[in-house]
Amino acid sequence: MNRQHFKSALSLVFAITTITRLVSPISAQAQTVLAPIKISENQRYFMAKGKPFFWLGDTGWLLLSKLKREQAEQYLENRHKLGFNVIQVMVVHDNKEINAYGDSALVNKKINTPHVTSGSTFGKGDEYDYWDHMDWIIKLAASKGMYMALVPVWGSVIKATKVNATDGAAYAEFLAKRFRDNSNIIWLNGGDIRGSDFTDTWEAIGNALRKNDPDHLITFHPFGRTQSSKWFHDSSWLDFNSFQSGHRTYAQDTDKKDLNYGEDNWRYVQADYAKTPVKPTLDAEPSYENIPYGLHDVKLPKWNAADLRRYAYWSVFAGAAGFTYGDNDVMQFHLPTDKSSAYGSTTYWEQGIEAPGAQQMRYLKKLIESHPYFERVPDQSLIASGQGEKYDRLLATRGKKYAYIYTYTGRVMLIDASKLDGKMIKANWVNPRTGLVTTIGVFPKGKSMKFNPPGAQKNGNDWVLLLDAI
Repeated sequence: MNRQHFKSALSLVFAITTITRLVSPISAQAQTVLAPIKISENQRYFMAKGKPFFWLGDTGWLLLSKLKREQAEQYLENRHKLGFNVIQVMVVHDNKEINAYGDSALVNKKINTPHVTSGSTFGKGDEYDYWDHMDWIIKLAASKGMYMALVPVWGSVIKATKVNATDGAAYAEFLAKRFRDNSNIIWLNGGDIRGSDFTDTWEAIGNALRKNDPDHLITFHPFGRTQSSKWFHDSSWLDFNSFQSGHRTYAQDTDKKDLNYGEDNWRYVQADYAKTPVKPTLDAEPSYENIPYGLHDVKLPKWNAADLRRYAYWSVFAGAAGFTYGDNDVMQFHLPTDKSSAYGSTTYWEQGIEAPGAQQMRYLKKLIESHPYFERVPDQSLIASGQGEKYDRLLATRGKKYAYIYTYTGRVMLIDASKLDGKMIKANWVNPRTGLVTTIGVFPKGKSMKFNPPGAQKNGNDWVLLLDAI
């Protein structure tokens, strides 16, 4: 090789190395294609390629704006290993939004003018501009088999800047066209706001998303203690319902604008379940682990793992198509460099992702997936007597040959198993804290079968009674 050829070859190697560094390791995974999430044939649940898809979400709200790529990799890998398959994130949380690399989302804080650099296509330009960084994270999630539930613009931005329907639709069109080729997209219109506020704008965003991205599901993330079905159940763009049950205790839930369900998040499911046309529903934001009761008074006790398990099992057994978990430190990605934190967060997100509630959510998913999925229905008639109130409430669900009954307090259950097939019943205890299954025994099927959970009756001694017909 002569000197000129050597210099040319060296230049080519340098160019390839430079491009590789710019594109980063995710480029090798950029072609990951996940099966799109669809509504099941009975309209109650989700599926992918005709197989059950149990939505186990996490509120990683500020993922796009606060984490750099190596941090995003750490977070998503943790959630992937714990069985989470949906990450809920805000695309624009503030009209001054910038990402961890200092790039702005918008031009002059205008929602209808996204700040897009000349190299805006993934892998072909400035990889750290706001929208290219978002591309990168969406593809990273896909490579781990995870879906991204994207809130286009948080409700507070719409209220503060009075975004009208025209500008909202223009922004939604940009988002839909920019990201619709990703297989792992779900749209969460709204964002902690009542649908009665700027209704025309939310309808315009929903319609624009549907028109420009007909292949991905759309819902609406509402204000606390409200549900999307109150305003948008009949909207053509709304594929499934969401509600936000958090973050107040029974005593704190006194707002006369809302339904005052308190901590009974199963009531939102019950209300949506009765509506027509039939659509799936789920709790998209319960009370977060490690956040104060009612959010704002940091001197109050904090919600813990047991509370999150209660919200999860109550809502799913009531008929929900999944559940979204949340942790105070993680949802805001509390960093050591932050000048302050929200809602009394004192732990950084790296420690927050190890919270016990997050570890325990996988046991619910595993249980629900262990039996025939699409035939499952809520059925309180399984409880022969004493359904209970507040923390003593029992929630029951069943298929043709199985049933699950959840108790938060570990109290005695009287169960009517007459609806299940067969003459004999195999009974097991499932521990929501560990996922361990303990056999109780095999019994003749009866209309008033008594089961006494292990341990003393108290809040947080929760158990699932699993009955299998023989």
